Amino acid sequence: MFNLFGLLPWAAPVPGSMLALVFIGILPILLGISMWLQQKLNPAPADPTQQMIFAWMPWIFMFMLGSFASGLVVYWITNNTITFTQQYLIMRSQGYTPDVFGNIKSGFKKTPKDKAKG
Repeated sequence: MFNLFGLLPWAAPVPGSMLALVFIGILPILLGISMWLQQKLNPAPADPTQQMIFAWMPWIFMFMLGSFASGLVVYWITNNTITFTQQYLIMRSQGYTPDVFGNIKSGFKKTPKDKAKG
């Protein structure tokens, strides 16, 4: 993917090298996005330490599973998608409308402490 599927004259980095961590495929990226969206279905936890851990977890998993077999990553993406859909439908059936986009927007808002910094 990073050499435009063979069109550019360089090869992918050797597996096990530090550069190979950056050169991950599309499936681990989709895994990170699916985990991130699944977390945004629920409001953020009140504890700032938990917020930080939950914010980084999808991206750490994305790089950890970048070298795993593609079938395992496809399974995990499928599981995340099914779980997201199931949780969304259950919440809707119980009379609560999940605000996924509102949770995403609130993650990008600056806190008063951040505004004071600049």
